[in-house]
Amino acid sequence: MDVPTKAVETSINPPKDLDAGALFVLKSEVWINRSCSWLHCGYHLTTSIVAPMLLSLPYAMGLLGWVGGVMWLALAALVTFYSYNLLSLVLEHHAKLGHRYLRFRDMATHILGPGWGKYFVGPIQLSICYGAVVASPLLGGQCLKFIYLAYKPNGSMQLYQFIIMFGVLMLFLAQMPSFHSLRHINLLSLILSLVYSACVAAGSIHIGGSSKAPPKDYSLSDGTNGIFDAINGLSIIATTYASGIIPEIQATIAPPVTGKMFKGLCICYTIIIITYFSVGISGYWAFGNGAQGLILLNFMAGDKPLLPSWFLLMTDVFILTQLAAVCLVYMQLPNEVLESFLADPKRDQFSVRNMVPRLIFRSLTVVVGTTVAAMIPFFGDIMALFGAFGCIPLDFILPMIFYNVSFKPSKKSLVFWINTIIAAVSSALAVVGTVASIRQMVLDAKTYRLFANL
Repeated sequence: MDVPTKAVETSINPPKDLDAGALFVLKSEVWINRSCSWLHCGYHLTTSIVAPMLLSLPYAMGLLGWVGGVMWLALAALVTFYSYNLLSLVLEHHAKLGHRYLRFRDMATHILGPGWGKYFVGPIQLSICYGAVVASPLLGGQCLKFIYLAYKPNGSMQLYQFIIMFGVLMLFLAQMPSFHSLRHINLLSLILSLVYSACVAAGSIHIGGSSKAPPKDYSLSDGTNGIFDAINGLSIIATTYASGIIPEIQATIAPPVTGKMFKGLCICYTIIIITYFSVGISGYWAFGNGAQGLILLNFMAGDKPLLPSWFLLMTDVFILTQLAAVCLVYMQLPNEVLESFLADPKRDQFSVRNMVPRLIFRSLTVVVGTTVAAMIPFFGDIMALFGAFGCIPLDFILPMIFYNVSFKPSKKSLVFWINTIIAAVSSALAVVGTVASIRQMVLDAKTYRLFANL
């Protein structure tokens, strides 16, 4: 997966040695359209982080309690904003030195050594991104099934059928040529995340204050179960803040890039604060420890909806639409890897030579991902493992190491020790989170079966 990226560039001409993946997927329009701005960066960042997984925040807060849940929700926001800003500063630093790194694995290769990019960062990043491509049809299928059962409680359709429906939609959208071509879709995604978060928060508050409200229990588990619950809660919240593709997003910005990523992060984290805290706090207040892994499930009492059917349908449609945008964003890394091997950078991006393999292999990417989602609908447990083992190292640990290695701050300086402490604590969380995720998979193994109708 090593690809040379000599990033010496001017404001007019792109680097001459970019492979097809970097040239077509990450930078295809940057040199044609100079409007690749920090606003577009903000849209991409928001879609890569603010995803329907935030609907699991009330459940995570139930594992941590009021104090622990709110504190960790705020602390994770501060740490990841700091971490992503550090990563951006490292990229800007190396760009000024004549090396603009376009990919996470390129950064790891040139800062830490070839083995880090090829055998650690590259495989983990690709696994996380393709995991999101698998998880999106799964969650999309669950949302479609939720709508179906709301209108036809005794319907006979199975979950895998709804997963395939969402996969067919993604089969067409997957042909979007580049990251930059998603800018308007990701603006819509940003707006939709605000809208459906407001709907979910309003629905939770309405149910929680009504006569239909379930008994509220905010107690925490004791002993070993309480410890593992807390670890799972920490891991879930940490994963909701994960991106894993910060360098690839910054690569979409037209040079000079100085300061633009910070503005994009400010947009992103404004949306995060509004959505995460409103959904997490309102959902936990309304349902307590009874909050489900997908808070929408709490809006049904058996087969009976606790909110008007039109409201549930509207909310679900917003979630489904944004989920398609999230899937597209995370599909860009597999697309970039495939194009770097299959496309010819010396030919036009839309030539027959490059279009045919792009159509075939992007379609295969979606077909395989949708098939896996339909076969193993318990994939969420596997993604929890990916989150602990992959997202935490990429988003909480490596940015600190990259900064300390690149800038070499004094060991007596505050920034050195802040970075070191965050990296050390995050490493411990990654280890215990991995153990907790494996334990949960073992506990849930009795429910696993292919094409299960969960």
